[in-house]
Amino acid sequence: MPFDLLRIDDRLSHGLRHWRRTGGVKQESLAHDIGVSQATISRLESGQALPGERDLHQLLARISASPSAPSDRQLIRFVRQSAEPLHLVCDLTHRLLAASPSRASEWAIAPERLNGRSLWRYASPDIVEAECGLGAIGWHERTSLETRFVTASFECSAISIRKSVVHWVRIPLANGTFARLVRTGNAGTE
Repeated sequence: MPFDLLRIDDRLSHGLRHWRRTGGVKQESLAHDIGVSQATISRLESGQALPGERDLHQLLARISASPSAPSDRQLIRFVRQSAEPLHLVCDLTHRLLAASPSRASEWAIAPERLNGRSLWRYASPDIVEAECGLGAIGWHERTSLETRFVTASFECSAISIRKSVVHWVRIPLANGTFARLVRTGNAGTE
């Protein structure tokens, strides 16, 4: 996952701290596993430092959404079978986890080819603006939250975004990571 595609800010510090506490992982243990000091982990969690590219990839491998528990697989199944236009992404990296058939029909690329890849490169300016505002509403500090906003139409080669009301729901997964359920509706009716 390209380093420059991620807006690494308080999402990383909050995600790392929550993942570590949920899993009962001590800072010293994580530091040993990735080859840094415990003080470095502390600075990363407090937002006082950003990791280098090597450390970032190791951290993201641990704290990115990875639905593996039965309840997580049910969520994936729900999204893939839904008649609504839905997709599910990693809340931290925007990596696609699942898409409904109606959402997939809006895309020029099949979801199977996008699964595991970040959708951030296809974000409209309205989506980027909404993402930048998540910190102000406490998105990263709470285990579940919902927000919505309106996005204008936006065309790119792989994914077309129509003018719509976008609903984001932050969902905790069984292993302490987070997914984001994305649902859209007609901007004129919601």
